Amino acid sequence: MLGTIVNVAAVIAGSIIGMILKHRLPSKITTIVFQAIGLATIFFGVSMAFKSNNWVILILSLVSGAIIGQILNLDDLMNRVGEKLKTILKVSSDKFSDGLVTAFLLFCMGSMTVLGSLEEGMNNNADLLLAKSVMDGFSSIALAAAMGIGVLFSALPLLIYQGAITLFAGSLHEFLSTPLINEITATGGILLIGMGINILEIKKIPVLNLLPAFLTTVCVYFIFTVF
Repeated sequence: MLGTIVNVAAVIAGSIIGMILKHRLPSKITTIVFQAIGLATIFFGVSMAFKSNNWVILILSLVSGAIIGQILNLDDLMNRVGEKLKTILKVSSDKFSDGLVTAFLLFCMGSMTVLGSLEEGMNNNADLLLAKSVMDGFSSIALAAAMGIGVLFSALPLLIYQGAITLFAGSLHEFLSTPLINEITATGGILLIGMGINILEIKKIPVLNLLPAFLTTVCVYFIFTVF
């Protein structure tokens, strides 16, 4: 768990630095940083999306996941949870949920997360996660400077998700094959593109309603590979 703990610490430290910088930057600088984050988010999303080896799996996963998410109305649920957290923490940021979701997707949905966690869990080698920690630390500075405290709270799902893969690496190794990891990464990439569009205020996309696509990706992948 060393790699995950260091990764979480790096995100927390980077987020704190970013929030300190945010309050010291002129509004024009904050705005352009926010727009730069939006463009970078779309870029990372596109690069992740091209990890897919089967676009049919990607499309079916997204469509089925979107239907499930819309029925459950996850976007509205998360917004209500976000508003409660903002009230409890006395946070005034209107980008709390966007910061949390964007950081979660960026830090948790890449192939380095899964491969690094499996490597540490099976071989006690945290090198890949330590390298990821450096990248996530710097990324969290920029994200928190633009989007605020929501980025800091992404450390919790990062700890749960990455830590769980590390702890259960032995049983997950055969299940999480490289092709499946690529499809999950590609799905995360599409969601990141949606977040980037939201950040740039081009159009409001309820990205949280697409989150079930991660589960449907696994189901659709096995349907295609088995049959």
